[in-house]
Amino acid sequence: MHSRHDPYRWGQPGQPSPGGPWQPANLPGAGPGLPGWLEERLFDQRIVMIRGALTAETSTGVAAALLTLDAAGPAPVQLHVASSGGDLAAALAVIDVIDAMVAPVHAVVTSEAGGAVIAVLAAAEKRSAYRHARFRLTEPRAAGVNGTADEVAAAAGQHLRELEEVILRLVAVTGQARSRIEDDLSAGKNLSAQEALGYGLIDEVVGKE
Repeated sequence: MHSRHDPYRWGQPGQPSPGGPWQPANLPGAGPGLPGWLEERLFDQRIVMIRGALTAETSTGVAAALLTLDAAGPAPVQLHVASSGGDLAAALAVIDVIDAMVAPVHAVVTSEAGGAVIAVLAAAEKRSAYRHARFRLTEPRAAGVNGTADEVAAAAGQHLRELEEVILRLVAVTGQARSRIEDDLSAGKNLSAQEALGYGLIDEVVGKE
């Protein structure tokens, strides 16, 4: 376990973070439903989880956990994914961190992955899934934008550029033609774990046949 004044925690000696020394459970967006001791045990095993919709808040927590583990050492970090989607900007924030890390990220889809989270999965160095995991290829949504007509148009243009980046990443990872990726995203194509393996989206299906 980390000591109370571990340099990789948010709280420094004499300056603890709000709520006490840093733990994964203290991260914004770490996700409800798991007790703090279990979150910390997972973190000690270099496991970070994406659970539920990926929002700006949850992406901040995931990114902070990834950066902290990367600073702690070069061993692989496991990213466990159970999310049907989220905001594209939030996904790109996590992707930027993954791209900048020294430690490799190994993603495991434990139940589902869809929408913008598919792009996060594609950013991992290794990708696997449990046998009954499900995937849904859909165009990642943009966060709601309010403002003038020019501001909305600018935001729409930015979203299209970001979507282009996701498409190119999926083409590179899967080896599929760009036209097929675009068609499948538009159609909301569903894949089983075995189908995702054949598609090139993951490298391995975990578990006995």
